[in-house]
Amino acid sequence: MKEVLDFLSDLRENNHSVWFQENKERYQGAREKFLMLTRGLIEGVHQFDGSIPLMEPKDCMFRIFRDVRFSKDKTPYKVNFGSFICNGGRNSCRSGYYIHFEPGASFIGGGIYMPPVNVLKAIRQEIYDNPEEFLSIIQDENFKKIYPDLYSEDKLKMAPKGFPKEFEHIDLLKYKSYTCMTPLDERIINSPDLIDHVLESFRIMMPFNAFLNRGIDYWAE
Repeated sequence: MKEVLDFLSDLRENNHSVWFQENKERYQGAREKFLMLTRGLIEGVHQFDGSIPLMEPKDCMFRIFRDVRFSKDKTPYKVNFGSFICNGGRNSCRSGYYIHFEPGASFIGGGIYMPPVNVLKAIRQEIYDNPEEFLSIIQDENFKKIYPDLYSEDKLKMAPKGFPKEFEHIDLLKYKSYTCMTPLDERIINSPDLIDHVLESFRIMMPFNAFLNRGIDYWAE
């Protein structure tokens, strides 16, 4: 996977259309390698999570082109490759598994990031009804070892609307995203153990995703 990271590193230093067009073959080669990795991960996850169908990797991999319409940063390309493995692919409003390659900032992640209001409310309702089950998942020793904390950068200060502020576990309902992540060392990315390492991290994440998707399936309107 070294050529994937090398391409992304060079793109970061030359983030403009002229360079990109001159290096289109490098991009296509790097993209194909990442798609092959995504295919292997889809097949691996399917073995332990039956909710993940055998789908096309291109339906999971995010486009490299940035949407700059409302951004001050007008650089045209992302400097990372990412795939979201989930029933419905990258645009799904379900919880799933994420792999992210970016020089110096690669990671394994999962869950659901900034879901729409109805989906977020559904997840909160599922946690409200089953707090001990959710705690048992995120406080599991194996889970905590890889994913010590849920993403909390945009966490609410107050109780979300529709839920009692005196709820014993109200802190669990304040997240706007229900995601977890762990860094991915470049030594592992460039090793033959990459797929096995990522799949093991995904396998430990599976109960987390299953809980969130159960709530989405039951409560989301």
